[in-house]
Formats: sequence, C-alpha cells, structure tokens
Amino acid sequence: MAINKNHEFEELDGIKCAIVERNASHTRIAFLKKLLEHNGYTVVIQAAPPLKPPAAPAVETAAEEVPVPPVPELFTIGVTDVMFNATNAIFGRLLRTPDRHVVTLAYWKQQETASSDQVPYYENRF
Repeated sequence: MAINKNHEFEELDGIKCAIVERNASHTRIAFLKKLLEHNGYTVVIQAAPPLKPPAAPAVETAAEEVPVPPVPELFTIGVTDVMFNATNAIFGRLLRTPDRHVVTLAYWKQQETASSDQVPYYENRF
C-alpha cells in the first residue's frame, strides 16, 4: 500500500510493480510502453477491473429499451522498478525521448508530439 497517491504499487500479473497509470487506453499503452522501455524499465500491463455500471433508473418501462453503451477496455500500466514515480521522473528530468530530449509534462500527457525541453513547464500555456 502506498503512503500517498503519488507513489502507488501493487502486484500486476504476480509481479510487484510501481503503478504508472490506471485506466489507460490502447493508444496510451503503446505510447507509455515505448517511452518507458526506451528508458530501461520493464513494463507490465494488466486489464483494469471493470467500472461500475451506471445506476438503473427507478422506474423502468417495458416499451423503452435504453441501449447500454459498451464498456471501454482499460488497463493498468506498471513498471517492475518499485522506486519509479512518474511525477519525480518527469520533473526530475530523468526520462528521455527516443530522440534524446528530456520528457516534459506536455509530452508525457501527449499534448505535444515532440518534447521541447528548452521552455520551462511553468511557462507553458496548456
């Protein structure tokens, strides 16, 4: 169990892992797996438990069938290095992109396609 929300860890597929991100989509997994493996981390991915279904309406009418939206397939991403903390890695400038730039917060959140580490994060306007 983590001391606070910033450094969580748990077992994923029987391996103790530091949690990088919960409820990640397929595109997010592809991005983070490539980035983390480039930086020397072993990535473990596990399907997230299904979300709770929305509450049923109190009065149901047989004539009106409300279609149930499909449940999105979400995953939990972790790394085997339990000392890993995404916040510390980003703001401590510990991660590098494949083209050897420092990973910025905007790049991590996929708001930018290329990491521009010359501009401090507090000067960026998202």
